Amino acid sequence: MQLFVNLVPIFVGIELCERLSTMGIAVNLVTYLDGTMHLSSATSSTVVFNWGGTSFLLSLLGGILADSFLGRYWTIAIFATIHAMGTCILAISTVLPNLHPPPCFPSTPRNCKEANSLQMGVFFIALYSIAVGLGGIKSSVSGFGTDQFDQKDEKEKAQMAYFFNRFYFFISVGTLLAATVFVYIQDTVGRSWGYGICSALMFLAIMGFISGTRRYRYKKCVGSPIIHVLQVLVAATSKRKLKVPSSVHLLYENSPRESRICRTDQFCCLDKAAIITTGEVSGTSGSATANPSPWKLCSVTRVEEVKMMIRIMPIWATTIMFWTIHAQMITFAVQQAATMERSIGKFQVPAGSFNFFFTGSILITLGVYDRLVMPLWSKRNGNQGFTSLKKMGLGLFISIITMVVAAIVESRRLSVARAMNSSVSTLPISAFLLVPQFALAGAGEGFMYTGQLDFFITQSPKGMKAISTSLFLTTIALGFFVSSALVAIVKKVTGGGARHNWLPHNINNSRLDCFYGFIAVLNAVNLGLYLACAMWYRRKLDEDTQKMESDTNFSSRG
Repeated sequence: MQLFVNLVPIFVGIELCERLSTMGIAVNLVTYLDGTMHLSSATSSTVVFNWGGTSFLLSLLGGILADSFLGRYWTIAIFATIHAMGTCILAISTVLPNLHPPPCFPSTPRNCKEANSLQMGVFFIALYSIAVGLGGIKSSVSGFGTDQFDQKDEKEKAQMAYFFNRFYFFISVGTLLAATVFVYIQDTVGRSWGYGICSALMFLAIMGFISGTRRYRYKKCVGSPIIHVLQVLVAATSKRKLKVPSSVHLLYENSPRESRICRTDQFCCLDKAAIITTGEVSGTSGSATANPSPWKLCSVTRVEEVKMMIRIMPIWATTIMFWTIHAQMITFAVQQAATMERSIGKFQVPAGSFNFFFTGSILITLGVYDRLVMPLWSKRNGNQGFTSLKKMGLGLFISIITMVVAAIVESRRLSVARAMNSSVSTLPISAFLLVPQFALAGAGEGFMYTGQLDFFITQSPKGMKAISTSLFLTTIALGFFVSSALVAIVKKVTGGGARHNWLPHNINNSRLDCFYGFIAVLNAVNLGLYLACAMWYRRKLDEDTQKMESDTNFSSRG
């Protein structure tokens, strides 16, 4: 057992290096696009939005490849190498003068030359190589780490908690170091050094990972839960003209009795996937053949698993808007900080380092909740803290307050900008006025992240924990894409003619306060939809529980 516990530092190490590398690039990327590539503030933010969304969305692809074809070991090894190559290309592009436009100065903004197609092409190759690598790593590292523990062994099962605690701790440490040390290196020493160190860390992580190859435990590919969902949908569609039998005993079921799920009436069209047709039965008993095609015939339990996943989709859809707040903190909020006074004595705080308050707030929120709120809540109500639905609702509510505060602060910053000469690079207003919005965003994410993770894992069937985790990651991805769409829509609606463009090239001439207010209104509407979906889900869950208890009592009497 000790042999496998000694492998824990390898997985913790590769995740730490990945966090340092990825977040070291992500939290300060918008200033690179604005200051080095000379893109507009809106375009820079859109690039970051799309990259962040693609990175999380590709975790679905990484999960499918790991579960169905490559296995977790090869998925990590291949995609980590792709990630490292991407960071290496990015570092090289900052060194070679032909791969980025010449520098310009705030006093002569009209002489700034925007990056050409070749320079942007190399940049995008590097950036999306990192996104591909990140998708494969995130989908497999934690799962491959848990594969090293035998859950039937009580000692190893206890050690797994140690692994998760250290894993999450070093993710947070990596994010904090990226937002402080790495951003400082990029802004003061040079981007080439900052990105070069990111590349070196990823190659170091790969070497460490490969060093444990002979000691790892490996599990066979069992197929992706996403494929299982598709099988039910295809089978139900192919039998759409058939009528569902009145008795559940006439439907196909091959799952072990202890893991079977009782049939429910909701989404009954999917029950057609379990109808046994001619050619799918053997003998006269009406039982299915030994190996029926899963694309033509699915068990009642498999169908019910898909139904459970469908029931959580309204909750999934109404949590996407929250992650638009996260997207603003690493883009527009960083650009705001770059225009403001950031000095502490003689030390100049890098604009990207303000995400330290964001990540720090997450850790403080989780610590206070774990050590103070949960014990008090337990004494008062007998429950172990808030339910996952309440956590997500609280996170959505805090997101509205975050955007309202951000709009107020931005309104004050813009009033100072209008009173100053447009050539001034630093406005005489403290960037630390942005701390409350970073802190609020972090507090909201602390509740939303843990609430979503808890909800999607506990409310999904045992056989589909992987796909439920992927669903959680897609809310983050789609949050970035929604942000990108909102920027495009706002630019289209407010730009041109006599109208005031809310998101022009220069952030000091924008109406970012109105944009923040618009996001606050959208989140308020979304909160209302979420509450309605949460009540519907709670009611359906109670109805299913009552039906299962009724079926169990009927069976016991029979």
